[in-house]
Amino acid sequence: MANFSFDIVSEYDKAEMNNVFDQAEREMSQRYDFKGTPAAIEWLDDKKGIKVIGNGEWQLDAIIDIFRKKLATRGQDQKVLDLSGEIHESNLKTSKDVPFRQGLDQAKAKSITKAIRDTYPKVKPVIQGDVVRVTSSSKDELQGVMQLLRSQDFDFPLNFTNYR
Repeated sequence: MANFSFDIVSEYDKAEMNNVFDQAEREMSQRYDFKGTPAAIEWLDDKKGIKVIGNGEWQLDAIIDIFRKKLATRGQDQKVLDLSGEIHESNLKTSKDVPFRQGLDQAKAKSITKAIRDTYPKVKPVIQGDVVRVTSSSKDELQGVMQLLRSQDFDFPLNFTNYR
C-alpha cells in the first residue's frame, strides 16, 4: 500500500515579486495623479518587502492597491503583504514598510493541522519546522485536503509543494 504526501508551506515566488514590483513601478510612472509627487516604491532589505512612499495616506493606499492588482494578474496571493506596519510622516512625505509574509510559525501550523484533522481523520498532518507534511494512502483524500485549505480563510498565503 503506497503512501502519498505533500508539504504545506507559506512562501512567495521571488521572481514573480520582481515582476510585480517592476509592473507597479511602470504603472505609477504613467499615472497623471502621481506626476510631481514623491510617490514611489522601494525594496526593503534583500527584497523581503517593499517601502511605499507618497504624499499622504490616500496615495499610499493607491500605491498598495496598484501592487495588489499586479499581484492578482501575476497569480500571486495578496495575503503575502503584511499591512500591519505603521505610517511614518516626515518632510511632507508619508511612508510605510510592507514586509512579505513567509514561513509558518507554530500557531499557524497548528491551525492548519487542526482544520485537516477535523475534516479528514485518516489523513496524517505532521509539523516539521516551518513545513506541514500531509500523508495519506489515498490521493483523493490529499486533493480534498488541498481544496479544504484553499477554501479556509487563513491570514497568510499557503503553497503546496513536494508532491510524492
